[in-house]
Amino acid sequence: MQLTSSPAESHLLGLSGGRDSVALLHMLLEAGYRTLILCHLDHGLRPESAEEAGFIQKLGRRHGLELFIASENVGEQARLRHCSIETAARQVRYEFFARAARQFDTPRLFLAHHADDQVETLLFNLFRGAGTGGLAGMHVDHLMQVAGTELRVLRPLLGVWREEIDAYIAAHSLEFREDHSNLDPAHTRNRLRHQIIPAIEKSFGCGIRHSIRRAGELLRSEDEWMRAQVGVPPEKLSVPELRSMPVALQRRLIHAWLLRHEVPHAGFDAVERVRSLLSTVTAKANLAGSIHVRRKAKQIFLEKPG
Repeated sequence: MQLTSSPAESHLLGLSGGRDSVALLHMLLEAGYRTLILCHLDHGLRPESAEEAGFIQKLGRRHGLELFIASENVGEQARLRHCSIETAARQVRYEFFARAARQFDTPRLFLAHHADDQVETLLFNLFRGAGTGGLAGMHVDHLMQVAGTELRVLRPLLGVWREEIDAYIAAHSLEFREDHSNLDPAHTRNRLRHQIIPAIEKSFGCGIRHSIRRAGELLRSEDEWMRAQVGVPPEKLSVPELRSMPVALQRRLIHAWLLRHEVPHAGFDAVERVRSLLSTVTAKANLAGSIHVRRKAKQIFLEKPG
């Protein structure tokens, strides 16, 4: 387990009740982290989710920890946001963590992602055409902005494999809740976990997961260097400065700029729409969320509805 924060500080802990988050809770308590706020969001997707919330409450009482528990209709949110259930669940979950950070004045958030999750993330991002940032995968210690709130996301188990967590659970006889939706092949992550990665291992050998994770480590270092070159994006983008940059830096800066302004779906297509203003007569492009990007007086800026 890789810890990069002090046990003397308070922390949020995303706790689903599954084996990974339960193991992380036990490890953190053993390491002296006593000021933990257990954060549990009921996604409203499974009938047993209410019982899981009760299990989290029992864990909180047992260890004398504060709780932050809420529920959300993720299916309805997916419809309203015009995205998949998986995407909506992720967005709603981080918004929930941001609310907890504000309520408890605690920006530090522990999550239980592990090495197998990292491999799945790298492959998922590769298959959807991500750049170096996506192929770098998740970070052990990462700052992110959610709804105007800064979260410091800590993932101390990124170097720990699923089988090691299973062994830890067994060694300490820890009780947890099994999420049977993790077996549903309708979800992309589950197909990666149960079908695609085993097929790759069959062809390339069991060590392929370690190779994929190592590739992510290399790309993460390069991604961090690229982020440093871009720095903090300005309020408006200078057209002459953008034109003078290599395409890779153009894309990096524009992507960071879109994220700073919380533009939804700030992926490759959105970046390229902004880049199109550098070389066309057109001075306007449309982005998601009824947002427009415009070029005027050698500057590029955003116009948001309302």
